[in-house]
Amino acid sequence: MANVIRNSATTLRNLMKQKTVALPGAFNGLVARAAADAGFEGLYVSGGALSAASGVPDIGLVSLDGFTKVISEVAMSSGLPLIADADTGFGEGEMCSRTVWEYWRAGAAGCHIEDQVFPKRCGHLDGKALVPVEQMADKIARAAAARDACSNGQFIVCARTDARGVEGIESTISRAKRYVDAGADMIFPEGLVSEEEFKIVADALYGYGNKDAPGGGPFLLANMTEFGKTPIIPLSRFSALGYHCVIFPVSTLRVAMGAVTSFLRALKEEGTVESHLDKMQSRQDLYSLLQYTPGKEWTYPTMTKGKET
Repeated sequence: MANVIRNSATTLRNLMKQKTVALPGAFNGLVARAAADAGFEGLYVSGGALSAASGVPDIGLVSLDGFTKVISEVAMSSGLPLIADADTGFGEGEMCSRTVWEYWRAGAAGCHIEDQVFPKRCGHLDGKALVPVEQMADKIARAAAARDACSNGQFIVCARTDARGVEGIESTISRAKRYVDAGADMIFPEGLVSEEEFKIVADALYGYGNKDAPGGGPFLLANMTEFGKTPIIPLSRFSALGYHCVIFPVSTLRVAMGAVTSFLRALKEEGTVESHLDKMQSRQDLYSLLQYTPGKEWTYPTMTKGKET
């Protein structure tokens, strides 16, 4: 078990060298188990989903400890490598260093830090503001130094730039290159509006910086969130465009809350759960997902099927 968690960054790096990895959002350990059971090879912990699940908007209100608690649950329940949102790094330089250490200890394979001004907002909203390039580069350099110290360089430091919606696509590329120069292993260009823009960024960064991705450049992360700036693009297309992983950050939460909201309306109107019984996860299915048999000892941590070591 310890080896699975400790080697997760190396595992994810190797996967991304072979193919484009789908990383569905897991906002708790149970969702993480379901994703692993469904055959996914990695996961994503979204600040937007984690915030919403806590009953607050995505404006940086969840603390570092709040994130690491969920990261640990997701990692221990699934046994899968995960990338986790770190918002703006929870502060300036030293907090970015601490964030890498704490995320690594919690079981993350990597994290992304963004170049928005705090308090930040969802990357697909208008009205964002950016910190100066060199201020963000300093954060990335400190995160990279912490990466080397805690994981011998394996933890993945991802720089997210929100420049597309503020300064334009050329600034997205120039900022991304500066962050690679500062030590980023991966680039996350947020808020792109077309396949053409994804390709422009990928082409500009291919082979840049003598990094670990195929072709010698940084790994590239694409965000396939719904109801935002980006059109719905299939995983296979992102692969063809040159992206190494694709996050689906809030999809599981949206599906779950759609079902919860529908059920609560019916319960209020009908006074019974009967109309939704066939839509519920059965007791047996829940126990199966938890790897739990009543009357038999359950040993912590018991990962999802096929992930035990």
